[in-house]
Amino acid sequence: MRRREPEISGFVKPGFEEVYEVFVENFQHRHEIGAACCIYYRGEKVVDIWGGVRTPGTKEPWEQDTMVIVFSTTKGLSALAMALAHSRGLFDYDDSISKYWPEFAQLGKDKITIRQLLAHQAGLFAFDELGDKSIIADLDRLAEVLARQKPTHKPGKQQVYHALSLGYYQNEIMRRTDPKGRTIGQYFQDEIATPLGLDFYIRLPEEIPNSKLATTQQQKMNVADMFRLPIPFLLAVINPRSSLRRALLGSQISLDDDRIYARNFEVPSGGGVGTARAIAKAYSVFATGGQELGLKKKTISELIAPPIAPLKSYYDWEMPFSLGFAKPSRKDPFGSSSSFGMPGSGGSFGFADPEAELGYGYVPNGMSMALEDPRDRALRNAMYHSLG
Repeated sequence: MRRREPEISGFVKPGFEEVYEVFVENFQHRHEIGAACCIYYRGEKVVDIWGGVRTPGTKEPWEQDTMVIVFSTTKGLSALAMALAHSRGLFDYDDSISKYWPEFAQLGKDKITIRQLLAHQAGLFAFDELGDKSIIADLDRLAEVLARQKPTHKPGKQQVYHALSLGYYQNEIMRRTDPKGRTIGQYFQDEIATPLGLDFYIRLPEEIPNSKLATTQQQKMNVADMFRLPIPFLLAVINPRSSLRRALLGSQISLDDDRIYARNFEVPSGGGVGTARAIAKAYSVFATGGQELGLKKKTISELIAPPIAPLKSYYDWEMPFSLGFAKPSRKDPFGSSSSFGMPGSGGSFGFADPEAELGYGYVPNGMSMALEDPRDRALRNAMYHSLG
């Protein structure tokens, strides 16, 4: 039975009506609860739509400025901050991490490069010293824990998803290379979000009220999506001792039952909160050359280059990583080969396609179990179909 058509707000430029139609279909057929989608094409905003409810319990509507936590989609915004820092000469991707962080060199980590870390090939996907929230909040103490971690394999040999740890290592690299000693969240805010006018926070400030935030809710289980997952990945999800489960420990640390999301707390790999509009605009700037931020061509060339593949990838999960971003693959060929971005648990996604000069952002509050979310996939297909 078809669900009642939801109330959708925003605008769609002529030629992109198919994106609007698919957005509506997501509510009618794909169990959408509340969501927003935004697309920039050649620097122009051509789609900016939102609809549904931001709070499933009280049915409060999703508004123009509603923000939602995007989990691992945050990694892409953190990677944009790292790319800008690279462009401004703070570090080189092929530098060893220990060049800036001498304590990191212990236990055989002296030759691990920033590039290997950002490609999830450093073997530092989990912590032997499991920390609580107080350790994550104390960056000096956290740095000591990170430096003491022993890698699980020789760098570059295997790709194992650094679900949470990646952002903590990035944070320390940023603190040690930025002349002002800022965290990656503060650097993103000062150098990208504020100049571009983005409603996106890697560290959500105290003054943001709950009324601007959407609450997440698990979507209805889609059995077909479960059967599409690779068997090794499913087994890793079930096994509490798997590297995937170890990497995901603490993944709910940005959520606060009393206030929806934790304030003034930085989780660069999974705690970002913002709008689809902010994500799309940030990626649009990078997709069109980054002149607004003074991005150098050398950095753009690094971002669009093919990823350096490891010898082995765990879980039969064909998602190549490069410089903190996911890159298109045979199983998920998002955009052109030059594209870079990051999906998040639950279905959110943001990416840049420099070849098409596109910036795309999609954020829902209905949490899907699919690795490649059908709502997002349908929107992306409609977007490219609209371009012809």
